Amino acid sequence: MKSPLLIVAGAKGAVGSTVAAAVADMKQTGENTYPWLMTADWTDKIILQETAFAGWDVSEKTMSQAVALQGVLPQEHYGPSMAMLDIMDVRKPPAAATGYAEQIRILSQDIDDFIKRHPRQQPVFVNLLPACAVTKLEKYDTLSDVYLELAPGVFPDLAYVMAAMACGVPVVNFTSNAVECPLVVREAFQAGVPLCGRDGKTGQTYLKVVIASALRARNLLVDGWYSLNILGNEDGRNLSDPQKASGKLANKTDFLDTILGYPVGKEYGQSTHKVAIEFYPPRGDSKESWDVIDMKGIFGMPMSIRMNMQLRDSILAAPMVIDLAVWMAALKASGRTGFVPELAFYFKKAPLPDSPVTFQEQIAALQYLAHDLK
Repeated sequence: MKSPLLIVAGAKGAVGSTVAAAVADMKQTGENTYPWLMTADWTDKIILQETAFAGWDVSEKTMSQAVALQGVLPQEHYGPSMAMLDIMDVRKPPAAATGYAEQIRILSQDIDDFIKRHPRQQPVFVNLLPACAVTKLEKYDTLSDVYLELAPGVFPDLAYVMAAMACGVPVVNFTSNAVECPLVVREAFQAGVPLCGRDGKTGQTYLKVVIASALRARNLLVDGWYSLNILGNEDGRNLSDPQKASGKLANKTDFLDTILGYPVGKEYGQSTHKVAIEFYPPRGDSKESWDVIDMKGIFGMPMSIRMNMQLRDSILAAPMVIDLAVWMAALKASGRTGFVPELAFYFKKAPLPDSPVTFQEQIAALQYLAHDLK
């Protein structure tokens, strides 16, 4: 199996720059990265050491400047890698006003060039673009209809995804933007590439899946679940726009009813699963969340759980992105094509109905997939 070449849209954002710093670390000792990778258990260390990074970003800053600007890592953790960070091939994306066909052409040329520069690696496209307003691709019959009616500036993710597929490159959609519609999944089959997503499940939602699965296993009735998040990074700023936050909120909400097997709040005639996201600049990349879970046990007696977490968004996300790139490189080598539901463990939203939903099902699916790839 080849090492992955991560080709990242949004390469200099908080998550992207942290991934770049981790890739640079792996090329040296890897002591700050390897222990936190799930795929390290079944992947040769040499493969991880040869992982490479490229992509696009609107920022004019060098990669080391981007890492410093995002404030995720203190300089002691990326300082020894600054020279390595600054030679990473990160380019300006096509202009937003350019049509889809021209954007796809330009991006495809870039991808071909990245591949030529890294012939020993398996390219994997990773979408880390900011959340955008919800765009329902399902209403379109063909991709040509999408290109004619939808402006690339409204939904830029699609151009990157289609360019990657045109180049035979696997796709990881780590964002909340819904690119995994039937048209795109069909295109992945035809292009012979694996595709996975949507919306990386890093902290609060990950533990919600664990707890909800445990409550279901005990037949405890969840009467209501309130979740609040505060974060102060650019993701938080972007999500302060209600239109851009709507897709993220849906991804953080929809899964709970599916796990439990019933709509939370059914006896009240409305959903009592509430999720709120607030932009709070003092926290930077360190986000905090609170959950209040109201439930009922035998004889309908009420009980509750209170949970508070203080987490670092990009620190949690970066190893997941690298793991997913390793998975996709292995899946591409195995000949797997189309959507990969077994990777639902990593995501908030499982776009296909056959995706595993409970924590137990997701772990089992991941273990079976690892066994098949060994």
